[in-house]
Amino acid sequence: MISYNPLWKTLIDKNMKKMDLKELAGISNTTLAKLGKNCNVSTEIIWRICVALDCDIDDVMEIDRRDSLE
Repeated sequence: MISYNPLWKTLIDKNMKKMDLKELAGISNTTLAKLGKNCNVSTEIIWRICVALDCDIDDVMEIDRRDSLE
């Protein structure tokens, strides 16, 4: 499972709100909701977020292995 917890931490570190990210990265409310629910989003969205926040992919997402299929 993918977790976007690093994204929320990055926003806090940059003193930004989710709506700031939405505007800066040009993402929709639907995409923001998907991120909030740890749903899959396209690599283009991840790229836009990384560019907007001037960060790396590991500052946006991580793999949560607790729920992995075995």
